[in-house]
Amino acid sequence: MTPVGKNIEDMKEDDRGIRFGEGVGYDDGYGDNDEEFVSELPTAEEENAVEDEEIDEGNARSHPSSIIGRSSTEEGGENTDPFKGRSSGSGLVNTRIADRESDYQRRRHDRVLREEGVSFKDAMKQANMEKEEDELHRDLAKLQKEAAEAADMADDGGENGSRRRKRRWDATGADPTPDNKEDSALISDNESIVSSQNKWDVDPAAERSSSSRRKKRWDETPVISASGVAATPMVASGVSKWDQTPLVASGAQVGATPVVGASAGRNRWDATPLTTTTTTTGVPQTPSGGLVSKAAALQQEMESRNRPWTDTALDAILPSEGYTILRPPANYIPLRTPGRKLLATPTPLSMTPAGFQMEIPIEQRVDASIQEIRAAYGVPVGPETDQSGLPSSLPNIKPEDMQYFGRLLEDADEDKLSKDEQKERQIMALLLKIKSGTPPQRKTAMRQITDRARFFGAGPLFNQILPLLMSPSLEDQERHLLVKVIDRVLYKLDDLVRPFVHRILAVIEPLLIDEDYYARVEGREIISNLAKAAGLPTMIATMRPDIDSPDEYVRNTTSRAFAVVASALGVSALLPFLKAVCQSRKSWQARHTGIKIVQQIALLMGIAVLPYLRELVEIVSHGLEDDMLKVRIITALTCAALAEASHPFGAESFDVAIRPLWKGAMEQNGKSLAAFLKAIGFIIPLMEENYASHYTRLVMPILLREFHSPDEEMKRIVLKVIQQCVATAGVEPDYIRQEILPEFFKNFWIRRMALDRRNYKQVVETTEELANKVGCSDIVVRIVDDLKDDSEPYRRMVMETVKKVIENLGGSDIDDRLEERLIDGILYAFQEQAVDASNTGANSFGRESQTMLEGFGTVVNALGERCKPYLKQIAATIKWRLNNKASTVRMQAADLIGRIAVVMKACGEDQLMGHLGVVLYEYLGEEYPEVLGSILGALRSIVSSIGMTKMQPPIRDLLPRLTPILRNRHEKVQENVIDLVGRIADRGAEFVSAKEWMRICFELLEMLKAQKKAIRRAAVSTFGFIAKAIGPQDVLHTLLNNLKVQDRQMRVCTTVAIAIVAETCGPFTVLPALMNEYRVPELNIQNGVLKAMSFMFEYIGDMGKDYIYAVCPLLEDALMERDPVHRQTACSTVKHLALGVAGCGCEDALIHLLNFVWPNIFEESPHVIQAVMDAIQGLMVALGPNIILQYTIQGLYHPARKVREVYWRIYNSLYIYNADALVAAYPLIEDEGGNTYSRTALELFI
Repeated sequence: MTPVGKNIEDMKEDDRGIRFGEGVGYDDGYGDNDEEFVSELPTAEEENAVEDEEIDEGNARSHPSSIIGRSSTEEGGENTDPFKGRSSGSGLVNTRIADRESDYQRRRHDRVLREEGVSFKDAMKQANMEKEEDELHRDLAKLQKEAAEAADMADDGGENGSRRRKRRWDATGADPTPDNKEDSALISDNESIVSSQNKWDVDPAAERSSSSRRKKRWDETPVISASGVAATPMVASGVSKWDQTPLVASGAQVGATPVVGASAGRNRWDATPLTTTTTTTGVPQTPSGGLVSKAAALQQEMESRNRPWTDTALDAILPSEGYTILRPPANYIPLRTPGRKLLATPTPLSMTPAGFQMEIPIEQRVDASIQEIRAAYGVPVGPETDQSGLPSSLPNIKPEDMQYFGRLLEDADEDKLSKDEQKERQIMALLLKIKSGTPPQRKTAMRQITDRARFFGAGPLFNQILPLLMSPSLEDQERHLLVKVIDRVLYKLDDLVRPFVHRILAVIEPLLIDEDYYARVEGREIISNLAKAAGLPTMIATMRPDIDSPDEYVRNTTSRAFAVVASALGVSALLPFLKAVCQSRKSWQARHTGIKIVQQIALLMGIAVLPYLRELVEIVSHGLEDDMLKVRIITALTCAALAEASHPFGAESFDVAIRPLWKGAMEQNGKSLAAFLKAIGFIIPLMEENYASHYTRLVMPILLREFHSPDEEMKRIVLKVIQQCVATAGVEPDYIRQEILPEFFKNFWIRRMALDRRNYKQVVETTEELANKVGCSDIVVRIVDDLKDDSEPYRRMVMETVKKVIENLGGSDIDDRLEERLIDGILYAFQEQAVDASNTGANSFGRESQTMLEGFGTVVNALGERCKPYLKQIAATIKWRLNNKASTVRMQAADLIGRIAVVMKACGEDQLMGHLGVVLYEYLGEEYPEVLGSILGALRSIVSSIGMTKMQPPIRDLLPRLTPILRNRHEKVQENVIDLVGRIADRGAEFVSAKEWMRICFELLEMLKAQKKAIRRAAVSTFGFIAKAIGPQDVLHTLLNNLKVQDRQMRVCTTVAIAIVAETCGPFTVLPALMNEYRVPELNIQNGVLKAMSFMFEYIGDMGKDYIYAVCPLLEDALMERDPVHRQTACSTVKHLALGVAGCGCEDALIHLLNFVWPNIFEESPHVIQAVMDAIQGLMVALGPNIILQYTIQGLYHPARKVREVYWRIYNSLYIYNADALVAAYPLIEDEGGNTYSRTALELFI
């Protein structure tokens, strides 16, 4: 070990030494000089300083274990749990809400709930007491902080002249100076410190003995303290590792308290157990021998094996009936071996084995029940039987839910329970089914708890629902279900919920600030329904004490809840209350919360605040001149929210706020200035042109001054205000060019702005708005050279801005020189993209690469034929990048070809396109499906642009190469290859043999099963193109054979393909084959034929009039079939047929079909009855409502209720469809005495 603090000369002059052969003590060897002796333990700051010095001097620990120890300490030590993210829920995503909450959201658990029935007066008293208590705590904390700062300043002044103590391993000394500091032993893998003093366990003997402190190496054996009084060992957190020998401390009188680590609950499975044995006697401990330990273990095992059977265990194994437990004889004495009595001899405690013994597992305990064993292993438990002795229908209970549902496991006699207890158990069982049950159980329980809500009562229901919602183990799905329970229960309970409004709000309000959008929507819905049930007075009385709460969390959630109440019950009803709160003089918190309520109303209701805009602005406007800074800030933000919500109306409503806002913008700074500028920025677009121009010129000096602000939030607000001011009609382009653009580009178009996503987005949007005002070239010429900047994020920001500007304005005002610089910069930026070659996954083509690709394509398409001189260079770049080893680069290059193919055609570069087509053709063996999909998309663009005759390679060579690719199951590949094949079939089918098309037909059949709808639609369309190219017979034969498969999705898509073939080639080519196929006595085939006819008549429309009489016999048979699916599909066919031939003179055939459809109106299957109703509505269009009415009148007053319901349903649809036409068909009623029912005017007209 290298000496520290001593040089060679000092060592030579050191007269300390030991003569050979002489007796020596510790102090003889290391001296009695106390000059350099450390008299007290160092503080943590001093220790860190020493370690820093050692690192600087090169003496720091370099062993891997030391390095790992330091790194683990920095990263959170051994407390880091690698499985924390998947510790609950499904194991894939942590669905436990408490694990995702921030510290701010966890404050919902600290909220104090008021008791039921507390009056408004008592609630206000309690709120005032809480407020006073909070103020006292704040004052006390402030005083303590000031006292601590004063003490620190005094200590700093006294230590300035003191000499730094030496703390080296070779320091010596005796008689250490006593100190009152609290010391402890630090045990780690690099040093061991034995305390010289203890705070509470001081021993005179230990006081007299001197102790030393020295650095320990990582490879030394830890010291075992054998002193009379053991110090409290502390193992440094994050430093003690698995490769460290555990320190075993043992003492005689007072035992040491082991403290492992600095964090509570730290228990590492990979650490050697630290054993500390404490005795109360002076007898030293003697480790027991191996034979004794083995005998003890053997005795324990024999006792567990020969333990007598209990009645419970026997009942669990054998039936309780038919068996009798025999009693042992009275004179029976079990034999006890004398050898076993040896271990029963009383032994001093210090002679017991000091080893580790496992406790008896719970499954081996005699008194353990099945429920206890399952709970110990974390298995959800549930009641084994219900009240009738049958197996229980309740779901299992998770261990963390035992505190809520544990009473369901108790065996209780329902007859002996009181009514309240019975209701409680019923509610508990229903909630358990809703929370943890299967979907059928959940649905039934939800209906029962909703229907019996008033029977159960509000108190028992909410006393069990609300604690569940506050459970720390609650998951997203469980919260959604419980919130749904509250929502449905509120409708039933109505005004009975009033005593529980505060408790419900305390649980539901945190949903309003949840990160999940749907949770916020659910929270708003619950509070809205609660307000409608309880009424506005109850809601105000309940939430009024929380408005000026000292807790900011409570005020925040209360303001959002009030906004929901205003939205539900009307803003006008809440205006008087808001006016009173916002003008409160007692508490600035009340004013702050009231103004925030108005802000939340504006954010929640949007343009709906317009009728109340003037009143709301007047209510909050005085806050712009408030004494409290927070009130002024929230008032300005509220004005901004109101202006944003009412855009583009309501400028006159802000008259009372313009002057205070303007005055504040001149006087404020920092966050308050940002809020005032934001309000002005949202109000200016509401003004007329001349006023907008005037105020823009007034506010611009302030904005130009804040261009230099270091605050990121201020920069974003300034950018937003400029964007809004520039967009107004009254601002002149010359003013923008002269006053704004120079400073804007100087301060915001810098590299640092591209690193933050929010700044990046705002700069791009503001520049786009400036370009819309001053033109494309004025903006592009300032940033075009930045396309060659060294920073890639900055280049990307430039590219996105250029793309948006040219998309909006085109490239007509770009001159030749700017055009050259633009193409040069885009080529440079495109080539210099940083690509990680290891990123070859499906999602590696991210937003950054997409920005470059879209920017390149947009510029080339905007310039059009002006790009012709640069196309060869662009093509060379593309070909070079197609050879790159990174798949993302190849994919981007192929996508670029697809975007610029149209421009290449416009420039007359057919030869270049053909060359690129050959290059892409050679890359069809690409192994990455994402890249292959892009290559196919590029080929499709080239084929569409250049045409079939000029395509290189020829179509006859390209299509056979595509046939194997049809088997690829990647969605992108499937979509692009089918589109390419469809275009070839549509425009160049004659270049390929019929045999090849048939081969493609067989491959396309599998595409009909694709998950993506676009792929299935493209495959069906391609069938039509192929059928048109080679004739429908062969294609139809393939499709009809496909009706025999079992896969339903395949059959449905096949029927759609048959209908497309019929539409393309004419129904007469398909219908004979379909009708012939219907003769096969197989349900799937017949259903497929009917489905194909349904789609066919839907597609061909009025062409069906030529075929209606031919298909009538087939539909008659199908409508009389016993199989309900037959009748359902036939009704669907009748519907499309009737809608297609309406007005074509086929009423006789339709009435004939109506006679077969009508008997099916009493079907109970929801699918069949819906198809029947659709068919009747289709016939209603074709035949007119009067004929259907004649069928309907017969059953409107039938004695059977179910018959009447069906007929009235049909009549209602008739009435909705055409009520006027029914008048002429109503039956004639004879006159009765003085009542005349004849309609002479109608009869005369007819």
